[in-house]
Amino acid sequence: MVDTITSPDDPKPEEPQPEESSGEAASSAPTQRFDWVKKRVSALMPSRDTLRALQTPGGRRAIIAVIGGYSLLTLTLGYYWSLPPNSFDVVDNRDRYLATTDQPITGATTTAALLEVTRLLLEKNGGYLSNDITPPGTFMDNMPSWEYGVLIQSRDLARALREVLSRSQSQSQEDVDLTLAEPRINFQYTSWALPATESEYKDARRYINSYLNRLPETGEDSAQFYARADNLSFWLGMAEKRLGSLSQRLSASVGQRRINTDLAGDAAATQSTLERDEFIVKTPWHEVDNVYYESRGAAYALIHFLRAAEVDFADVLEKKNATVSLRQIIRELEATQQTVWSPIILNGSGFGIWANHSLVMASYLSRANAALIDLKELLAQG
Repeated sequence: MVDTITSPDDPKPEEPQPEESSGEAASSAPTQRFDWVKKRVSALMPSRDTLRALQTPGGRRAIIAVIGGYSLLTLTLGYYWSLPPNSFDVVDNRDRYLATTDQPITGATTTAALLEVTRLLLEKNGGYLSNDITPPGTFMDNMPSWEYGVLIQSRDLARALREVLSRSQSQSQEDVDLTLAEPRINFQYTSWALPATESEYKDARRYINSYLNRLPETGEDSAQFYARADNLSFWLGMAEKRLGSLSQRLSASVGQRRINTDLAGDAAATQSTLERDEFIVKTPWHEVDNVYYESRGAAYALIHFLRAAEVDFADVLEKKNATVSLRQIIRELEATQQTVWSPIILNGSGFGIWANHSLVMASYLSRANAALIDLKELLAQG
């Protein structure tokens, strides 16, 4: 055998390189992804020439103009979206929702008023704002508070429709549409996705509208609305408690020292935990305007619902000689919808030099609440 002699000048043969292990390949994958993200971010970043141009006086003026224009647009939209919807006639509204019959149907006016109030809640200027996550909706709190007040009154009426107004007796069967509508209108009011609040409330309106369309029908698929004094008293009792709570929260805007009356009137009454005989109640300063606009929204909805009840319960109110009492309640609530000329909700002391809009609102709601109590007593009389 002849050995091959290699000259020093000849190139050395290439040594075989070890193959890259699978572990090293896997470790390089995150690095490659990081490089890809880095390139994309670099592509989105302004170039050095652009940054130099923005540092010039003209560039700074352009930045200020863009920020100023965006701020002006946001403020304008915020003001426009803060305008509450106008009032509507409940009889004309009933005819728009239920144009299939020429004869007035008991309960149609109240049900149609609920449909229209919830429609305005969703379709007013700016739409539904309580679940907005983008400007200017996310910066607004007065209109979402107004929406919450409207929503609470709508929920109470939907509950009254399901539990008493559509049932002849306590043992009678619930209406199928109202059974589906009430839980949907009680859905969380701040959900923006999966599902969105608007979609749930629209479903509730669809079921309530189905109930309204079945009111004129006869037979097994028909729906009923029982305009009785006890049914009206049940719903008015719910409204009375809402107005009482709102008036207390409004009065607490300046802080009050209150006596504990939780167990008054019943010597044998007890409660879970003991409370002090006196305590101070005060609404935080940053919530004063929220409580005010919540009250304003609740009064807006209740005005239309009471006007509709005046139509549907006309015979009951006339028999009890209570029509004037109901109209007085509506008159007191209408005063809460007057134009607020101050750019902010003032929270002056009760007899100070500055106005206190919360105390004025509490005055109207308290008088309406007292009139509601009197109306319930009239309805309970034979």
